[in-house]
Amino acid sequence: MKSEETVIEVENLTKKFGEFTAVNEISFKTYKGEIFGFLGANGAGKTTAMKMLIGISKPTSGEASVTGLDVYSQPDRIKRNIGYMSQKFSMYDDLTIKENITFFGGIYGLERKTIKTKIQEIIESLGLEDVANKLVGALPLGWKQKLAFSVALLHEPKIVFLDEPTGGVDPITRRQFWELIYKQASQGTTIFVTTHYMDEAEYCDRVSIMVEGKIEALDTPKNLKKEFGANSMDGVFLKLARNVE
Repeated sequence: MKSEETVIEVENLTKKFGEFTAVNEISFKTYKGEIFGFLGANGAGKTTAMKMLIGISKPTSGEASVTGLDVYSQPDRIKRNIGYMSQKFSMYDDLTIKENITFFGGIYGLERKTIKTKIQEIIESLGLEDVANKLVGALPLGWKQKLAFSVALLHEPKIVFLDEPTGGVDPITRRQFWELIYKQASQGTTIFVTTHYMDEAEYCDRVSIMVEGKIEALDTPKNLKKEFGANSMDGVFLKLARNVE
């Protein structure tokens, strides 16, 4: 359910650590209901860029707003208005599924009645009825990731940031996870996802490819493959990397 409503606006956003420039004057926009892929090799700057957008790292220069909130002056409000799923699993292993949902619902400021409803919705949608009272630590990684994604959406944010969400899970679970992403995007939620799996870039509406701190390409997967004369996003990435060297 993509629209022309802008959810993220970035203009010349830069992050330096001393003399090292991790993110170098990047500019882009994302829209409501869009699945926006943020690609790049390790060290390309994509995680640093995401940290600025979610309000946990202050930019060195440039401008950026997320859901209309300024990254410099309103980082705390940004944190309350987005969903976020980190690269490392973010649930508590020593709490049950129900306890985790209750805990994060409280953090997001949801009322008890709402949390109770959300618990039921999440457990039913993920098919976790038989293990709802078991410790999260006992779940397979794939189920943990699906649960973490659902919890990131508890407070119905306009945008959810996913940092390498399918790392370490098997191909079938990865596909199931992307089905959850598609479903959420179809309801108008913007999905901002970093990944190093180039085949996952094919699932995105648009893809931004970062190389050494700069956005070197940004378009739909179809247009990027055409532009670089490649049959896959792997081919696009390899050609782009060679062009930049």
